[in-house]
Amino acid sequence: MRSANPVLTRLDDVRRAERQVLGAADTMTVADVVSRTVGLLLLTGATAAVAWVFVPQAVWIPAALAGSSLASLALLLFISLRQVTNPPLIVAYAVLQGLLLGVASRAFELVYPGIVVQAVIGTFGVFLGMALLYRARIVRATPRMARLVAGVLLGILVLSLVNLAAYLFTGRQGLVVYSLTARVGWLPYLFSVVAIIAGAFSFILDFDLVERSVRAGLSRRYAWYCAFGLLVGLIFLYWQILRLLSYVRR
Repeated sequence: MRSANPVLTRLDDVRRAERQVLGAADTMTVADVVSRTVGLLLLTGATAAVAWVFVPQAVWIPAALAGSSLASLALLLFISLRQVTNPPLIVAYAVLQGLLLGVASRAFELVYPGIVVQAVIGTFGVFLGMALLYRARIVRATPRMARLVAGVLLGILVLSLVNLAAYLFTGRQGLVVYSLTARVGWLPYLFSVVAIIAGAFSFILDFDLVERSVRAGLSRRYAWYCAFGLLVGLIFLYWQILRLLSYVRR
């Protein structure tokens, strides 16, 4: 079964290739993945806090958002496609995302006070809830779920890119409302809810993939890759929850 998270999906191929050649001394554990994920989250949060305080909102927000978005996307594609396990590159991604999160979150907070705390609580609440459901085996990762979640997330990505292109060329806001104050119809609400549900269920597949990779004896260096994939999923979920809360607060 392959994860719906595009970053973690390629671990299946790596696991099969390394299964016969690695010794037990150099295999990763769940604790390795947890520690690296927590470290990346702390680094992202610290960078976001610095950006929140020190980046001038009126002057630098367009440049900060554009620059960090493009750099983060480039790193995301490079790390996921090349299966990079180099900690400095993964740390660089966390720092760039922290910059983007800090500047953009402050813009949301200025318009809707308290929304960032709500989005953070919602993100980690969903993550912990799905972890508990997976731990209790109440929700199981199945091939059918993997296909469904992967298809939905791919559709969300494609539709989001099309929607963004339409907005840049025509100024119309359809599935995603980019303005912080524009009116919101029912379609953006539905799109955000579907994205949140898909993002939540992708964690079930990610937990399963990490667990199976540990059992199969994947190299310890791939704990960084797993942590990177989980960070990508958490950031995606945060953006979706933040956007939905901004719709509700209008």
